[in-house]
Amino acid sequence: MTAKFEEQTLLVGGVPTHVQSVGQGHPVIFLHGASTLEGFDFVDGLADRFQVICPHHPGMGRSGPADHVAGMSDLVIHYLDLLDSLDLAVRPHLVGFSMGGWLTAELAAVAREKFDRIVLIAPAGLNDPAHPMTPIPTIPPAELPAYLSHDPAVAARYFPDGSDPDAAAAFAADRAREGDLVGRIAASQGFGHPNLRRMLARITCPTLVVWGDKDRLLPASQMPLWCDALPDARSLLVKDAGHFVAHEKAETMPRIGDFLAS
Repeated sequence: MTAKFEEQTLLVGGVPTHVQSVGQGHPVIFLHGASTLEGFDFVDGLADRFQVICPHHPGMGRSGPADHVAGMSDLVIHYLDLLDSLDLAVRPHLVGFSMGGWLTAELAAVAREKFDRIVLIAPAGLNDPAHPMTPIPTIPPAELPAYLSHDPAVAARYFPDGSDPDAAAAFAADRAREGDLVGRIAASQGFGHPNLRRMLARITCPTLVVWGDKDRLLPASQMPLWCDALPDARSLLVKDAGHFVAHEKAETMPRIGDFLAS
């Protein structure tokens, strides 16, 4: 099935923030990674049991510009304000992928009382030198799909095929706009926070850490580091999956749903 999203734009701290929602049930806020190129259709695997709320980060996707963002703390404040605007009747679950996993970790550390269960999917943020992330600027563009998914064809379907020059130009403009926001977040301390491991000790919510065992962008060898630092963590290692683990293996989201529903 293809997700049929409800669309709305909320003014959050002066930033028009686009929000897509699908499904019914206990709310799940999903925080995307350093791009919106892959869309959100893969959350179908949760929408049969949950209301999945997918905001576009300020300055990314269909949200408005956010020139004030100078670091991850600005996104944390933005999402606390968004949570107030959503005015949900119950504490939502919080799921974050890649850069969104880093954001999820900081949000949950600062405001753990506002969330029920936490899921971190191939999260960025630790910057452990023994388990380094592959810097995206060092990856030749033609090889990027092979770093995003174990089967390069899975990620390649989100990239222009070259048949439509206008679509390719729009894609490049969108990536440049999103890259600017990501660059500002990473400018001061790189793609992570030096004290993130200390922050994780505050996350007392039950937490699931999910990783593809063939992730070439953020190595799955980081997963034990996250689980060791979190007070109440369990792990899900998905076989033969890369960084786009939820896109590549359809069973990933239902298994996350089982954790959220337990």
